Amino acid sequence: MNKIINIFIFSACVFPAFTGCKKILDVAPQSSITEQNYFTSQGDFEPYVTGIYTQMRGLANNITYGTERSEELIPALNSRFSTAWSQIISPATGALDYNAWYKAIGNCNLLLYKIRDFSFSDAPDTKARILAETYSLRAYFFFHLSRIIGDAPLMLQAVVGTDVPLLGRSPAADVIKQVNSDLDSALLLFRSISNFSPKIYPSKYRFAYGSAQALKADVNLWSAKVLGGGDAALNNVITAINEAQSSGLTLNADFKSVTGIRAAGNPEVALAAFYLRDETGANYGLNALPYFNAGVQGALNLDSLPYVLTTSNGQGAYQISTLSRGLFSASPNDKRIPFTWVTERQSSGPKISWITKYPGTKYTDDRVSDNDIIMYRLADIYLMKAEAFAALSAANTDSAIAYLNKVRGRAGNGDYAGATDKLTVEKEILNERGRELFFENKRWYDLVRFHKEGVIDVYQYVPNLAGKTTPLFWPLNSTVLANNSKLIQTSGY
Repeated sequence: MNKIINIFIFSACVFPAFTGCKKILDVAPQSSITEQNYFTSQGDFEPYVTGIYTQMRGLANNITYGTERSEELIPALNSRFSTAWSQIISPATGALDYNAWYKAIGNCNLLLYKIRDFSFSDAPDTKARILAETYSLRAYFFFHLSRIIGDAPLMLQAVVGTDVPLLGRSPAADVIKQVNSDLDSALLLFRSISNFSPKIYPSKYRFAYGSAQALKADVNLWSAKVLGGGDAALNNVITAINEAQSSGLTLNADFKSVTGIRAAGNPEVALAAFYLRDETGANYGLNALPYFNAGVQGALNLDSLPYVLTTSNGQGAYQISTLSRGLFSASPNDKRIPFTWVTERQSSGPKISWITKYPGTKYTDDRVSDNDIIMYRLADIYLMKAEAFAALSAANTDSAIAYLNKVRGRAGNGDYAGATDKLTVEKEILNERGRELFFENKRWYDLVRFHKEGVIDVYQYVPNLAGKTTPLFWPLNSTVLANNSKLIQTSGY
């Protein structure tokens, strides 16, 4: 746990030093002070890459982009939604400042530059692992950003001075090509480590071979459906997932354990962001926890509600939408329901349907939202494989259903018995992802993929998009555009 504290000390002391230059991407280069103080010994690289994971955690903890634009959430006692939820997004309202992404990418670039010629003669495996993790991190940051804005500047050089050329936006396909290249480099490096085994997860909070393969599958699924990558990308998904499956992950027998067991000891989780009271701040589940006073007080089923005693530990802002609850209507005994939502019952009747997916930890003084945030887990990986098989051709629907059933089985719903035509199976996979992965910050990206493939019309599927023409990608804000004359605004704005 002291290591986590040290991460915060490191990031608080080092990363602010990376501010100052206004020429490149609205992102500052690393200062000369940083270069003088770091990368002078072999031991400097480990804490540096560890510090970059704090930035990954910050992005994983932001549901503006992966959840709010979907149909999953509606207001509860109050609302803490951004304009993404209302779908009223413009260059002046809700536009993206990508500073956090490029700070993280810049840190990866600097580490890769500094470690290149640094000798790890007594620990070559350490150098290989650090390089593999850093390539994986940079791939994650670029992929995450491209899913939000599409075309994006490809900043690949280390910034070690102030005279940095401006970069325009590279096509999204080129960004994804670079992401795949970084992941290929990472996977080769992981395999080069002595006594390599795909089943080795030194930490579920850091990239390893299996989680890098899960990311590669996610990237290629996006490429296939959104960027026209076609069958080649879909086959890459299946290949990557075959490797991820070989990494020793297993489904928890009880769905409660998915978020109830911390990632470090969770056999289903491939990658997660670390949270723990007094070690980190609260995660986004804070906004879903109801508060007792003026909230759920008097509820007939109070003991089943994930309430908190103070509004600092729970905002009571989100509840599961009627549409998301409706996905479970065909299987009312689905074992996931109690660990997805619970409806508050007052003497006057049912009230709010509170989210129980990330219930936090109930301590002696109060409940605290400190579940690890899951980024990749085996059920998600199975459903990505089902999606890839179904998208390939109608001849692959049997394989798609086989992986769909792996997830349905744990939920107690039995094998899928619906129509087996390609479109129906694809819709069922989307619905199953909605049930299994609710509130795991994936839904908007799922909807975009299935929309681009023609399975759904997202402008009819998401209530707040109905009647609007808001583009699926975000605009850049005025500060970003003002700082770089080579940037053009996202199409549609």
